[in-house]
Amino acid sequence: MAWIDITRPLHAGMPVWPGDTPFSFELSWTKEQSGSVNVGRWVMSSHTGTHVDAPFHFDEAGKKMHEVDLSLYAGPALVVRLPERGSIGASDLEGKVPDGTERLLIRTDSWKDPSVFPETFTFIRPDAAPFLAKKGVRLLGLDVPSVDPVDSKSLDAHHSLHRFGIHLLESTDLSRVEEGEYELFAFPLRVEGGDGSPVRAVLRKK
Repeated sequence: MAWIDITRPLHAGMPVWPGDTPFSFELSWTKEQSGSVNVGRWVMSSHTGTHVDAPFHFDEAGKKMHEVDLSLYAGPALVVRLPERGSIGASDLEGKVPDGTERLLIRTDSWKDPSVFPETFTFIRPDAAPFLAKKGVRLLGLDVPSVDPVDSKSLDAHHSLHRFGIHLLESTDLSRVEEGEYELFAFPLRVEGGDGSPVRAVLRKK
């Protein structure tokens, strides 16, 4: 069965959060120099491209990347499409999320030009957290850089989702994914003390 890659590609000049570390890749050793192998070196933020947040990202007492439960990032997932919205809360999700949904990916279509970091995008309202928790959601994924507005300092959605035990997968590319049930695989790197990690996120139709 075909895999659907929902990972945004890593490349020089790709959009990153304003002020964050630009992505770069270079060969630190070439096969000609080493006599045997090419060896690359990359520089990037832990929140570059498609990535997961560890709770430590926004909570000093939160779990770090090497402490999170790996079962969050693999298993059945539901994709729903909620376009043309400034924000998404419980009222938008009503009737879209069945009981027992552990992993929910929301396609907002609000990141119009993937080559440019968006000035605005659809964000999650804090009241979504208790609604999703009642449905059983443990992982929430979006096709935008954050669950909060780009200018937020209080990170209300991050904190509300965290209080209800919901983890985050951000900046997925769902542009080719239709609504429905899938299997998700999006394992993070085991970064000791990490606040987040890039992932290779893929879906497989159930």
